[in-house]
Amino acid sequence: MLRTMRNIGIMAHIDAGKTTTTERILYYTGKSHRIGEVDDGEAIMDWMEQEQERGITIQSAATTTYWKDHQINIIDTPGHVDFTAEVERSLRVLDGAIAIFDAVRGVEPQTETVWRQADRYNVPCIGYVNKMDRLGADFFYVLEDVKNKLKVNIAPLQIPIGKESSFEGVIDLIEMKEIRWENNGEEMQFSPIAPERENTAKEWREKLIDTLSGVSDVITEKFLAGEELNASLIKSELRKAVLSRGILPVFAGASRRNLGVQPLIDAIVDFLPAPDEAAAASGHNTKKEEEIKIPCDPKGQPLGLVFKIQNDREAGSLCYVRMYSGSLKSGTAVYNIGKKKRERANRILRMHSNKSEPMDSLSAGDIGVVIGMKLAQTGDTIGGEGFPVLLEKMQFPEPVISISIEPKTISDQDKLKDILALLSKEDPTFTIRENDETGQLVISGMGELHLDVLVTRILKEYKLGAKVGNPQVTYRESIGKPNDHSENFSKILAGKENAAGVTLRVEPAKRGSGNKYVYAAKTSSIPAEILEAIERGINGAFSSGIVMGYPCIDITATVTDIRYSEQTGSEFAFEACASMAFDEAARAASPLLLEPIMAVDLSSPHEFVGEVMSLVTQRGGQILSMNSKTDIDEIKAQAPMEKMFGFMTSLRSVSQGRATFSLEFSHFEKKSER
Repeated sequence: MLRTMRNIGIMAHIDAGKTTTTERILYYTGKSHRIGEVDDGEAIMDWMEQEQERGITIQSAATTTYWKDHQINIIDTPGHVDFTAEVERSLRVLDGAIAIFDAVRGVEPQTETVWRQADRYNVPCIGYVNKMDRLGADFFYVLEDVKNKLKVNIAPLQIPIGKESSFEGVIDLIEMKEIRWENNGEEMQFSPIAPERENTAKEWREKLIDTLSGVSDVITEKFLAGEELNASLIKSELRKAVLSRGILPVFAGASRRNLGVQPLIDAIVDFLPAPDEAAAASGHNTKKEEEIKIPCDPKGQPLGLVFKIQNDREAGSLCYVRMYSGSLKSGTAVYNIGKKKRERANRILRMHSNKSEPMDSLSAGDIGVVIGMKLAQTGDTIGGEGFPVLLEKMQFPEPVISISIEPKTISDQDKLKDILALLSKEDPTFTIRENDETGQLVISGMGELHLDVLVTRILKEYKLGAKVGNPQVTYRESIGKPNDHSENFSKILAGKENAAGVTLRVEPAKRGSGNKYVYAAKTSSIPAEILEAIERGINGAFSSGIVMGYPCIDITATVTDIRYSEQTGSEFAFEACASMAFDEAARAASPLLLEPIMAVDLSSPHEFVGEVMSLVTQRGGQILSMNSKTDIDEIKAQAPMEKMFGFMTSLRSVSQGRATFSLEFSHFEKKSER
């Protein structure tokens, strides 16, 4: 069963055709009976009202389909940079991915971002050059662009027949045949290669064998011996190379015109790994304090990762789970390993976008939805109490933009807080805090579009009237030098003295390394709950800031001494004492205010490039590089977030609406006095 399963994702820059391609895959595999179009707001995978209105994917949607006796679990991910967390958590649980490239634009900024994410999780990929029918489409230019920008070994398995409006099919370089599509793309017509295309096909076939021989000794030996290289041998050696990420096989097509999709589905089955062929998951055994590898075995100890939470009005929390080992039965108890709490898996569902069907159990390698778990959050590991292993967590970028939000009536205050709590449970890059001075609720996210989508959901989906403030930058605080501080705490509560003493050293850490808590006190026989209270106090202080109340980053806090008495020592006292010690130590350690610097990727027609670059520098930005393509110039820059509000309006006015840009968080640096 495992060998006939594939867990794949579809990833690319916004508007490269991810959802359109997914819709075709579902249609040709018989999962859907009509083709849903993104432009008409009818795509099955874009089921949210806002996705249909905006014509973009916001939430990753999961579905399962079948092709040639293989079960394929597909996750269609967003392309917009504001929803990069959706891509991150999808790639974390996938075994393989299809990277889609626009035949005109080649490798675009978000393509590079998702490629880095796939690299981090070691996900084998196949490439698909879409939109071959568009004006300016150039398959061979895209190949070069992929090779240069993604630094990957490419192996085209097809070359196109014609391009732009004359694109009519592809030449299969393994079978050495021409393929065309008829009857709404449902029927594939195979024919011998036409004489005028024979030389080109032979040349590219030789390049394919040459690339493959670079990673396969079997192919090299047979080629040098002059033996015939049959299709099944080429495919089996290619599969090995793809699984080791040694080669990116590339296909061509035009999904909107229903050309090129079936060979892509074949490639999912032929080249992408089954769950037990993918790299074994890493886990941390909390009892033995050691890192272990978890083989994908349905008979092993149950272990799964909650990679996404979605709120359903009737069913409550839908927990999307990828099982890595063992199996989970419907109606049984499940153990949340990180939270050390038992929960119940009341029902297990197989999802098809926003529709579902019940399952009896979820086994290793499979993806499904568990209903009934109330405490689970994104990144939690679930399993059995006898196997306390935590799977590697996902890393999410920091929110960089905030807005204030308040209900129109006082009576809706609690309702708004409940809605925000639900949304933050669904989306780990969305955070909420209450301003201590004004009592205002401040929500933070990845960009203006991200917050706009969330606010629209509050107003429309949850039908709650709210007043929204102007966007503000979310700063961070840190320190400029080391400092030691000793703090004592004493308070009488209910007639009992609560006392604690903590000595703490704070030091600046390397930018981007995050906060770190270190326990280095020589004191022995301190109860575990007291040590946990100290850690809680310091972690709480990290998030509440130093001077301005912004979260702290890149600080190492080391506890060097604890003064504890059995008679007066309490968890409350030590948590409060640790928090106060951190505040005092950090205030005397040259506090710094840090601002978010954004990576700005711009595409502009040649005639406007001067004005576009000038606009970036006027806003305190730095131009890092420029790359000229056939019809556009690509500019990479960095600029402070606070200067980028309203940038879209200015960019449209200087480029007659023809330049585009995307913003992605790059790093924090000391706020300059501009």
